[in-house]
Amino acid sequence: MGLITGLLTLPLAPVRGAAWVADQVAQEADRQLYDEDRILRELAALEMAVEDGEISEEERAHEEDDLLERLNVARARRREAEEGWA
Repeated sequence: MGLITGLLTLPLAPVRGAAWVADQVAQEADRQLYDEDRILRELAALEMAVEDGEISEEERAHEEDDLLERLNVARARRREAEEGWA
């Protein structure tokens, strides 16, 4: 039965492979988006951009809100993962 199923689903192998690659890319993008160190670096860069006059206080406030939201999500995920290991 395993051989027959394998042969019948063989034409779907490229689709499964593409889906796996897409999943891996999505997971890596998610890891980068919610990387605490990266978010903290972005917050520091944002502050320097304000000090250098590259962006306005209004732009800073908007971007800072987004970064702090991501940081909260990242920390919540980390706590959940730590509780899962405990």
